[in-house]
Amino acid sequence: MKTLMLGNEAFARGLYEAGCSFVSSYPGTPSTEITECAAKYEELYAEWAPNEKVALEAAFGASLAGKRSFCAMKHVGLNVAADPLFTISYTGVNAGLLIGVADDAGMHSSQNEQDSRHYAQAAKIPMLEPSDSAEALHFAKLAYELSEKFDTAVLIKMCTRVSHSQSVVETGERVLPAQKKYEKNPGKYIMMPGNAKKRHPEIEERTKALAAWAETAEINRIEEGSDKSYGIITSSTCYQYVKEACGDTYPVLKLGMIWPMPEQKIRDFAASVDKLVVVEELDGFIEAHCRNLGLSVSGKDMFSNVGELSQNLVKEKLGIAVQAGASLDENIPARPPVMCAGCPHRSIFYVLKKMKLTVLGDIGCYTLGAVPPLSAIDSTVCMGASVSGLHGFVKASEEEWAGRTVAVIGDSTFIHSGVTGLINIAYNESNATVIILDNSITGMTGHQQNPTTGYNLKGDPCTKIDLESLCRAVGIRRVRVVDPYDMAACQAAIEEELSAKEPSVIISRRPCALLKYVKHPGPICSDTEKCKGCKACMNIGCPAISMENGKAKIDPTLCVGCGVCKQLCKFDALG
Repeated sequence: MKTLMLGNEAFARGLYEAGCSFVSSYPGTPSTEITECAAKYEELYAEWAPNEKVALEAAFGASLAGKRSFCAMKHVGLNVAADPLFTISYTGVNAGLLIGVADDAGMHSSQNEQDSRHYAQAAKIPMLEPSDSAEALHFAKLAYELSEKFDTAVLIKMCTRVSHSQSVVETGERVLPAQKKYEKNPGKYIMMPGNAKKRHPEIEERTKALAAWAETAEINRIEEGSDKSYGIITSSTCYQYVKEACGDTYPVLKLGMIWPMPEQKIRDFAASVDKLVVVEELDGFIEAHCRNLGLSVSGKDMFSNVGELSQNLVKEKLGIAVQAGASLDENIPARPPVMCAGCPHRSIFYVLKKMKLTVLGDIGCYTLGAVPPLSAIDSTVCMGASVSGLHGFVKASEEEWAGRTVAVIGDSTFIHSGVTGLINIAYNESNATVIILDNSITGMTGHQQNPTTGYNLKGDPCTKIDLESLCRAVGIRRVRVVDPYDMAACQAAIEEELSAKEPSVIISRRPCALLKYVKHPGPICSDTEKCKGCKACMNIGCPAISMENGKAKIDPTLCVGCGVCKQLCKFDALG
């Protein structure tokens, strides 16, 4: 049956049809929907793991037991999973093991532009790269065959444009392979030095065998063109840009396996054209391979390694006329990201800014505490870095700074990698205060459950991690809970914990305002007679509040009635 599917949805369908039985992932845009869609198939066991390292290790365990398995993550999540990734390359697999990684060129929802193709080369693991939904489905099925044929995990690299765009796919039936028997094999699976030394040469031979397979693989195909002044090598979403920009004008070598790449096929293609051009986003990965083959090639001298490419950019660089689009008569105003109306994090950041504290931030909705008018965060690096960084900052600072610095981290992020930083604080005894912003969900990626919510990926009740008990268990004696809607109480709690001479944790607890089960009192009203136009209420940056004719105006379609703005108004104009 033919149907339209998102790239991520088609990927999940490919897992299903290939007989995948075990899925463990950590949510991260633009990869999240692969696992969410996979979870809809009853035949697949699917879970959210605490972090990407755990997810990959769990998927490897399922492969070891004999079931085809999968885990997904975004590009920065692959950093977290890199430890098992490199060693799983040596052990190989039992049943097929796929690892989905989604890059985010253009940084639509990420803290960096990272090219995951380098991981495939460094870890000596094959990587496939689909360019549309149909290939996402097909490559998932093919990858399991490669995984089991070559005894290796296989990486499949998605990107934002492929993950979140729709195209036509043809679905098939699920084919469940027989479960592979687990047999003890210490030399293969126990990676102590003596065994690993023996495995390494086998991995190098495997790479050679995969490169030989890539020479004739149908996913690495040459598409002929009428004008051989240019020959274009490309992959992923850039293939779509090239075809839309050039049609069948220039010959194209479309690479579906991005590592290892064929050698002779590329040499032959280069010999058939006047000038070889590589069109790829981010780093010159294909270009470097071509140069290593001794070929003269253009790539990053024409196309930037920053941000996304486009059809018009490809046309411009290849000297094709660019059709100008219609322009708007008026400029569209900028729409910067902002915390939702009623967000429980907003008031905490207002208090932190008011107190003029140094705030080490983390990854999640609360990163928006960095934007005006709150502007309350001093740093954001990666998942869990706020807590670990706070320890170092406090240890290295003068006492006056140490007592005016906190870390903020969400409940899901704390479980992901913040708890280890808190263990370090307790163990090495830094006088640090950590604020856990517990909104009872994994918010930024679209309301996924996590170990603190009491529900699993399927929405079924499960074990709920008690944050207070966990913090005490790792050695923090001062643990307290506050309601972020009560700003006076929050400020008092922060001041008290900062003055203490030992580590402490403040849990700011209130569910995300967008959760369906959260009941709100309803919008508040503004009294234009009482309002003096002082704009104090505007300092919290709530999208439900604006100024009209010099008076505060509340949008009843956005306001949930949290009452935080009322605490700022000295004239009782909001109620």
